[in-house]
Amino acid sequence: MAIKVLVVDDSNFFCRRVAQILSEDPEIKVVGIANNGQEAIQKTKDLKPDVITLDVEMPIMDGITALKEIMRVAPTKALMLSSLTYEGAKLTLDALDAGAADFMLKSYEGISQASGQLANQLREKVKAIGSSRVSSTTSHASAPSAQQGSQVDTRSVVAETQKVTKGNFKLVAIGASTGGPIALQKILTALPATFPVPITITQHMPGTFTGAFAQRINTLCQLSVEEAKDGTILKNGHVYVAPGGKQMLLEGSSSQPRIRIKDTDARLQYAPCVDVTYASAAKLFGSSVLAVVLTGMGADGREGARLLRQQGSQVWTQDEASCVVYGMPMSVKRAGYSNLELSVEQFAGKLQEALG
Repeated sequence: MAIKVLVVDDSNFFCRRVAQILSEDPEIKVVGIANNGQEAIQKTKDLKPDVITLDVEMPIMDGITALKEIMRVAPTKALMLSSLTYEGAKLTLDALDAGAADFMLKSYEGISQASGQLANQLREKVKAIGSSRVSSTTSHASAPSAQQGSQVDTRSVVAETQKVTKGNFKLVAIGASTGGPIALQKILTALPATFPVPITITQHMPGTFTGAFAQRINTLCQLSVEEAKDGTILKNGHVYVAPGGKQMLLEGSSSQPRIRIKDTDARLQYAPCVDVTYASAAKLFGSSVLAVVLTGMGADGREGARLLRQQGSQVWTQDEASCVVYGMPMSVKRAGYSNLELSVEQFAGKLQEALG
C-alpha cells in the first residue's frame, strides 16, 4: 500500500515540484495539494493522508497554527519544510513540539533543479515517517517534570524491571536524528541540575538549528545546555549540543576532557555524525561512557557503538514503540551492541539509577 501524501505550500510551483518528486517513487502517492493552512486542515480531514508536507510560513494561516488544528481534529504525521534562518529554526522547533514528526530545509533552487540528493532525502523522509508505528498524537509532549519523566511506560514494562549496570561513568553521550528533539526534551527535562557527569548530544540538524535547539532546551530544564564550542572543558551537569554542519570530538584527558569542533569530511554522510563523537569518546574514556542511541533514520551510531562496547562502555537504545523512526537504535540492537532497550520515558530514571 502506497503512502498517501498531502503537499501544502503557498507556492503552486513548489507544490507541483514536490508532488512530482514524490510521485517518482511507487511507494508514495500524492493525494492532494493545498496552498494555505485552512485548505490543509480541510483536505486532511477529507483525504486522510498518511503524511503531510507542510510549509512553516504561509498566508491566511501559517503552518504551525494549521498543524495544531490538524493534530486536534485529524492527527496526521507531518514533515515541516523550513527556511535556514534563526527565526525559521525557532518556528520549526515549535512545530516539532506541536507534533510534527520531522523537518527538512526548504530550498527553491534545489526543488527547481530536483537535485538527486534533495529529492532522495525528501522521499526517504516521507517513507520513514509514513511507515512509522508511532501515532501523531503520542509522538510529542510538553516538558515533563522529573517525577513524570521517571514514570513507567506500559509498553516497556519488561525493560523497567531490568537492573541497570552501575559503573564509573564519566560521560553520557547521546545520538539522535528524526524525532530526536522531542525525545531529548523528554529526557533532559527530567534530569536534575546535580546530574553527576557531562552530557554530549549529537543530533542531526543544520547549523542554525542546533543553536536555537540548545537555547530552547536550556530554558526548559534544570541542566545547563549550550551549543558546543571548540576548546570547551566539559563540566558535570552541563549539556553540549554538537553544532550542525560540523563534527564534535572529545580530546584531552578523561579527567579534563575538552571539546574539539572540526569541519566535516565530505565522505561523511552526517554533520554532526554520531559515529565520530562516539569514536572519540571511546578513545578518550575507554569503559567510562554511557551511550544512548535515540530515534532516527539510518545507521549512524552503529560503528561508534561497536567501538564503545569494544572498550567496555555501555550502550542503550530506544525501543521501537516510542521511536518516530526505528532506524539508528535498530541498527545498533541488531548488531548486538545494545546493553539495554528502553522507552523514551524510561531513560531519565535509568540514567540516574546507573549514575547514582
